[in-house]
Amino acid sequence: MITLKGEHIYLRALEPEDLAFIHTIENDESIWEISNTITPYSKYLIKQYLEHAHKDIYEVKQLRLVISSYDDEALGMIDVFDFDVKNRRAGIGILVKETANRQKGFGKEALNLLVNYCFTHLDMHQLYCNISEGNKASIALFTNQGFQEIGLKKDWNLVNNQFKNEYIFQLINK
Repeated sequence: MITLKGEHIYLRALEPEDLAFIHTIENDESIWEISNTITPYSKYLIKQYLEHAHKDIYEVKQLRLVISSYDDEALGMIDVFDFDVKNRRAGIGILVKETANRQKGFGKEALNLLVNYCFTHLDMHQLYCNISEGNKASIALFTNQGFQEIGLKKDWNLVNNQFKNEYIFQLINK
């Protein structure tokens, strides 16, 4: 049995009921930097996305899961993207929505569950993430999970009319 359950949270597939939650996240300008978003998303577009969210990761090359508390509060989302079966690698992105829910271990637990899932069930050889140079919390989260910094992409992202550097971190399944 595939288990994506931790001690305090579990990871679940997207549901139609997540429309408002995802709409709020996708339209929060304060996090557009980490999602490389530059325009708002309509509920219509997100509804269409949710209608196709059931598709297989091997087909769409992406898997988005909700980080949920055991009282079914949606805390955030965690993604597998750029899923590359041939080279057995994928990217990972994570967001805990509310500031009050950060630094409580939810992200750490979600990342641990997803890394184990990717290595055990998806047979990935390596995972990577891209983190803005100033995002100290994400750098700590991924390095504590064993990801290693492998490079710095200079002036990689234009944010508020200023170029920012971005690190790339990698975890190889030994």
